[in-house]
Amino acid sequence: MEVIRRASHAGSWYTDNPRKLEEELDGWLNAAGLPKSSDVRGVIAPHAGYSYSGRAAAYAFGNIDPTNISRVFLLGPSHHYYTPKCALSTATVYKTPIGDLPIDQEVIEELKATGKFELMDLRVDEAEHSMEMHLPYLAKVFKGHQVKVVPILVGALNAESEAKYGKLLEKYIDDPKNFFSVSSDFCHWGTRFNYTHYDNKHGAIYKSIEALDKMGMDIIETGDPDSFKKYLLEFENTICGRHPIGVFLHMTKICSTKIKIQFLRYEQSSRCKTMRESSVSYASAVAKVDGE
Repeated sequence: MEVIRRASHAGSWYTDNPRKLEEELDGWLNAAGLPKSSDVRGVIAPHAGYSYSGRAAAYAFGNIDPTNISRVFLLGPSHHYYTPKCALSTATVYKTPIGDLPIDQEVIEELKATGKFELMDLRVDEAEHSMEMHLPYLAKVFKGHQVKVVPILVGALNAESEAKYGKLLEKYIDDPKNFFSVSSDFCHWGTRFNYTHYDNKHGAIYKSIEALDKMGMDIIETGDPDSFKKYLLEFENTICGRHPIGVFLHMTKICSTKIKIQFLRYEQSSRCKTMRESSVSYASAVAKVDGE
């Protein structure tokens, strides 16, 4: 039986007009001007409304060569639903205004059989935006190619659970037919986010935020999940996709393929200069087979 997850944030977080959406995505991808590479096995990309993070996200999705990829794993944080585990979608298809993405039921059943995953109902699935904001880009990049998706909602995992799910999923990243789309924004700064870390040695507040984010990005690029966890404990940076990133770092650390993560773009929604202001940071990275 077909179970459809609607494009529930279309018309608010991004346009629901297919022609306009195609034009926007084309514009951002062309502006990024990145060469497509079959060595790219995954991306880390933001999930804010497209007016905020659409441009930055192109620096992740613009690297994808869709030719040999037949399956995309989506790892997104949970903003509204609490679970200490990872949860699988119960939908069979994810809708977007520019094309639908079928869910790979075979892999969902395989993951279900491990007994380590919860199931999220359609209400939870449609309320969550972290994976949906990657879907139009994926529909665009994979247009004309047969691709299925495996959406995994990553809950509030402890360090042990991040390692456990990383081990469960690492076999999939070794197969070049699989691709991983990891969803995260970076620092949410301001009193409305209950986070106002400021190190004035960097100058203006927005420079301090950038230094803090770039410290985290540098650590992610080392591929060491333990160092990333230490950084989060020390600075409490409000990186909402820290658990999906943590799982992904465990995967890339133990898989047979040597994979290197590289950040290509960093932006902020606004440049904070006073404690009354707020901003969210967006960073895009690629995870490539390391040919060294």
